[in-house]
Amino acid sequence: MAETATTRERPSDAGDGRSGRIGVLLANLGTPSGTDYWSMRRYLSEFLSDPRVIDYSPLWWQPLLQLVILSRRPFTSGEAYRRIWNRERDEGPLLTITRRQTEALRARLQRHDPTILVEFAMRYGEPAIARVARHLLAQGVDRLLFMPLYPQYASPTTATACDALFRALSDIRLRFQPAVRTVPAWYDDPGYIEVLAQSIREHLARLDFEPQLLIFSYHGMPVRFVEEGDPYEHHCQTTTELVRERLGLPQARVQIAYQSRFGSEEWLQPYLDELLGGLPARGVRRVAVVSPAFVADCVETLEELAIANRELFLEAGGEHYAYIPCLNDREDHVALLERLVLRELAGWLEPHTARAAR
Repeated sequence: MAETATTRERPSDAGDGRSGRIGVLLANLGTPSGTDYWSMRRYLSEFLSDPRVIDYSPLWWQPLLQLVILSRRPFTSGEAYRRIWNRERDEGPLLTITRRQTEALRARLQRHDPTILVEFAMRYGEPAIARVARHLLAQGVDRLLFMPLYPQYASPTTATACDALFRALSDIRLRFQPAVRTVPAWYDDPGYIEVLAQSIREHLARLDFEPQLLIFSYHGMPVRFVEEGDPYEHHCQTTTELVRERLGLPQARVQIAYQSRFGSEEWLQPYLDELLGGLPARGVRRVAVVSPAFVADCVETLEELAIANRELFLEAGGEHYAYIPCLNDREDHVALLERLVLRELAGWLEPHTARAAR
């Protein structure tokens, strides 16, 4: 009898969409491949051409970026990266730390299910989100959890990472698309607040001075973005207030600020550099700075906060300045990431594993 559509068997690997593996993909901002001019230019061009980051009309922004800004900025940015570069591995510290976080998280998650694949990618530079996504799908992943590594949501960070993932899945043109989930911001998660507070406690206890002011410095954002609906400022304020309460500090001992502004339009204030420059004249000469928006130390923390802003504060008359590192691959931080991931994997893992994430 001739084979018909009703009698033809499906391919053995077609399954029901649940026969494959679970993948967890972490994503951070990115890092240049080197500190030389052309490596820096490629990285900065990709970063500053992202409309989520700079949403000006490309008709005038791209000529300004390519012909003016990128003719000189790679030199200054390259010098900043050289001050903090991991010379042993010849890579940026963000790449080193994100790799360590991923390895530690992988070990934890594979205790729940040894078939889970855990990888990391960068929004700009390498390893690119599209390349790592293709790798996971080639390994049989049909359920993918995507985790942008930003506790506070922001469209220039969280949203653009998600954009890159979904563009990658669209470009692959799969006949069978994987199920995809994204991890929401955890800016007010009690576990995150406790881990952050504990890290601050430990580092403050090691200082040989008592800070008069604890500054929470977040990456800046144009005010216009917030006015158009981005919740980033609210998330930053909420994290700061919850950690302050957890530490038992009076409001007068804690200050929020924003760093790394770019361009001439108004950004969220107070600006960190202006704040630090004016504090000694007000009698505040001992400060500690923490940056909760970053889960891994990078050029914005290791160079801008730990070096450049220290120099600014001391030159303005400050006496003591301490930078409190990011959570990086602390055991309690990786345990937090594990709990957040397990919570979002509920229903994809065995019932007992899902219950453990609650």
